[in-house]
Amino acid sequence: MSMIQDWPEPIVRVQSLSESNLRAIPNRYVKPLSQRPNITSHNKLNPHTATAIPIIDLGGLYTDDITRQAKTLDEISKACRKRGFFQVVNHGMNPHLMDQAKATWREFFHLPMELKNMHANSPKTYEGYGSRLGVEKGAILDWSDYYFLHYQPSSLKDYTKWPSLPLHCRDILEDYCKELVKLCEELMKILSRNLGLREDRLQNAFGGKEESGGCLRVNYYPKCPQPELALGLSPHSDPGGLTILLPDEQAASLQVRGSDDAWITVEPAPHAFIVNIGDQIQMLSNSTYKSVEHRVIVNPANERLSLAFFYNPKGDVPIEPLKELVTVDSPPLYSSTTYNRYRQFIRTQGPRSKCHIEELKSPQ
Repeated sequence: MSMIQDWPEPIVRVQSLSESNLRAIPNRYVKPLSQRPNITSHNKLNPHTATAIPIIDLGGLYTDDITRQAKTLDEISKACRKRGFFQVVNHGMNPHLMDQAKATWREFFHLPMELKNMHANSPKTYEGYGSRLGVEKGAILDWSDYYFLHYQPSSLKDYTKWPSLPLHCRDILEDYCKELVKLCEELMKILSRNLGLREDRLQNAFGGKEESGGCLRVNYYPKCPQPELALGLSPHSDPGGLTILLPDEQAASLQVRGSDDAWITVEPAPHAFIVNIGDQIQMLSNSTYKSVEHRVIVNPANERLSLAFFYNPKGDVPIEPLKELVTVDSPPLYSSTTYNRYRQFIRTQGPRSKCHIEELKSPQ
C-alpha cells in the first residue's frame, strides 16, 4: 500500500466555514450540475423521492415461532438481493447507549477547534479528525467533517487516536462498538444462511471473528447556506463488508439510488439502525447481494450527525466469489483482490459511484 503522508493542500474545516455565516459556499464545494441534489433552497424534498426502505424486526429471529423466524430471514434475504439497504429494530442495543453515543459525538464536534485539531488526521491512516476523502489536488469536496477510528482487530486499535474529550467518551465508544460487533456477527450468520451456506462461511471468508475489521466513521454535516449546490457525501457504494449506520433522526439526509436510478430518501425509524451491504460482500456473494450507491444531502437550518460502523474483511485475505456460489451457469463475476488493495482506491480517489467494483468484473 502506498503511504501518502499528507494532504495535497491546506485543510479547511467545513464547520468553520458554516459558522462564519457565509452566504455562498466556496467553489470547492459546488457539485457539477449532474450531481446536484433535487431540492429547493429550503431543502424541501421532491415528494416522489421520500419513501421507506424495509424495517425489519430482528426480534422475529429469537422466538419459538418458526413461521415468524422464516419470514424475518426472508425479509432480510430480499432486502440484500434487491435493495442492498434495510433498517433493523429490536437489534439488541440499548436505546440509551445509542443516544449517549450520538450526544457524545455532538459534544465533540462542538468543542473549540484547537482541541479538535489536536486529533487532525492524515491520508496515511485516515484515523482522527478529517475533512476530506481522497488526495486529488483541486478536487470538488463534500460539505462535511468526520472522525475515523479503528475498533478491531486489536492490532489496529489505538486509544491515543480516539478523542480524549468529552470525558468518558472512550468508555461510551468502547461499549457502543462492542455491541455493534455482536450485531455484525449475527448478521453475518444470517447472510450466510440465506445464501444456503454454513452460518460461519462469510465470517471465515473475512478472516475469522478475531481478525475481521471494525471501524467507526462519525460524519458531521454543518448547516449549508446553499444545499441545492452541495452534498454532504458524494455518491458511492461502501468499499467494506457491512455498514451499520446510526442516523440523525431529526432530519432525513441519506439517499439511496433506486432501481429506476431515482434517489430515494431514507426516513429513519426511531432507534433503528440502517444496515447496508458493502462491495466486499457483493463480491463474495458473486453479486447475489448488492452494494448500492448512496449519498447524503445537507440542510440550511440544521446540522446533522451520523455514526457509520464498518465491518470489514481482514486486510490481506483474498476476496473473490465463494466457490460454493460459482457454477457453470453462474461463473465468477469478479477477479480476486484484498480489502487493503481495494480500500486504497477510495482513500486516494475519494468516493466515485460504483466505478471501482465495476473495474474488478471478470471478463466473461
